[in-house]
Amino acid sequence: MKKILVPIDFSKKSEFASKMAARIAKKSNSTIYLLHLIELPTGVADMGAGSNFSIPESMLYLRKVREQIVAFKNNFFHKSTDVHYAIKLQNPYEGILKYADKINVDLIVMGSKGHSNFEEILIGSNTEKIVRTSKVPVIVVKKDNEKFRMKNLVFASSFKNENKKEVFRKFLGFANHFKSKIHLLKVNTPSNFESTQEATEKVKRFIKEFDLPKYSIHIYNDVSIEKGILNFSRDLNANLIALSTSGRSGLSHLFSASVTKNLSKKALKPILTIKV
Repeated sequence: MKKILVPIDFSKKSEFASKMAARIAKKSNSTIYLLHLIELPTGVADMGAGSNFSIPESMLYLRKVREQIVAFKNNFFHKSTDVHYAIKLQNPYEGILKYADKINVDLIVMGSKGHSNFEEILIGSNTEKIVRTSKVPVIVVKKDNEKFRMKNLVFASSFKNENKKEVFRKFLGFANHFKSKIHLLKVNTPSNFESTQEATEKVKRFIKEFDLPKYSIHIYNDVSIEKGILNFSRDLNANLIALSTSGRSGLSHLFSASVTKNLSKKALKPILTIKV
């Protein structure tokens, strides 16, 4: 992991994401790229260094934004961390993906705009669109945690599709940076039930080709897959939940308002999503 992209808008969610990215960069010796997307008056299209702006107000505004980014960088990243920044005139969804592709990042860390409902992290927002279409893994951060550690990571899956092995390989690359213990989770539901023995064997076949120094297998029964993932992660006090997603449906089929509206805010964990 060499490059981490952190979209920022100077909000609390940006602070949460930056703190997370700073911890990851420290462990992996990665370079941080801060990206701020703004809309300027028509005619101001080139925002690169040394540009000639025709509108004085735009020049002043851009200077203030740069000052904010520098202050943000100094507040949330250690001096030893290599941090770059860019300011782009583009909408968040297109701007983030385009810049991520341009600099060939390995990970995107984003904050959630949701304040109470978990579904706001992943459904009906720019964040959900990034999660659904990003070519690289995305971490969505809901809240701050000063004592955050990458000690216990949950990888939730059906463990039945071969294409998910590539997702798991990417997840291992992430987990190995932190020497984390991996908790492999398969959720049983009433409509899709397997015996513990059958489900455990399925997980073992899935991971057979991988080298996992510290891991455990969990077969968890619940009324739905999404609720099982959240409840298990809360019971374990996991530090992060990893899931695969697809460009077709994102995560909206896993996380719905009816499932999560009554869960405690303290149960919300950072989500690492990796596209199939």
